[in-house]
Amino acid sequence: MVSSLKKFAPRREHKERGQISSRKHLGHLEKHKDYVLRAKDYREKQRVLKRLRERAATRNPDEFYFNMERSQMKDGVHVEERRQALTAEVQRLMDTQDVTYVKMQRDINRRKIERLQSELHFADTPQGSHLGPRHTVFVDSEEEVRKFRPAEHFNTLPEFVGRKYNRPNVDALESGDIARPTGSVLKKATKARVERLQELKDRLEREEQLQRAESEMLLRRSLKEKGAREKVGKDRLGLAIYKWKAERKK
Repeated sequence: MVSSLKKFAPRREHKERGQISSRKHLGHLEKHKDYVLRAKDYREKQRVLKRLRERAATRNPDEFYFNMERSQMKDGVHVEERRQALTAEVQRLMDTQDVTYVKMQRDINRRKIERLQSELHFADTPQGSHLGPRHTVFVDSEEEVRKFRPAEHFNTLPEFVGRKYNRPNVDALESGDIARPTGSVLKKATKARVERLQELKDRLEREEQLQRAESEMLLRRSLKEKGAREKVGKDRLGLAIYKWKAERKK
């Protein structure tokens, strides 16, 4: 009875000392818990190396699988065809995230694109920009094309010709009902417009990358599953496009 109660009796706590001041230049003094973590990591790495040595010793030199024909060697490293065709950002996204995360990011990015497009729909288009809609005026002859003056045609000032909406005419400006904006106001509005257009362009590029990553992740998941399939062509990146044969479900 007494021997069984010894383990419940209070015991003295053995504490480990820290690094003394005269040896602080040598760095942190390793404690027992640090040694346990280091030893566990070392043993795990030794197990992995042992397993790899066994696989290398017992491998079949006549082994063949079809991915050997599609893989390549560059600087002693195996390179996958589908992976090399993707951008570095798409590869990093596929390595670190799953399909659910990519779909969520696509939804967030799509909503921001719709918001920017709705804002730009009612904003001015800066002169010299190739983005945004254009106003086309049709004339009857080449002579009218040479003599065409947009400001006279729309009855407005030259600085208002590039505006998509709220383009006041000369009569309204002369009557004083509409205040003529200063050059600084127009310059500030044009700068804000260009920044929104650049953001929209970046968002559209990100949407394309996310769509590519999502489709590639879904394709790789489908390739791992069972089912008869065949190549039906190649996409714009030169990667194979697969088509699965229809199977009757019970």
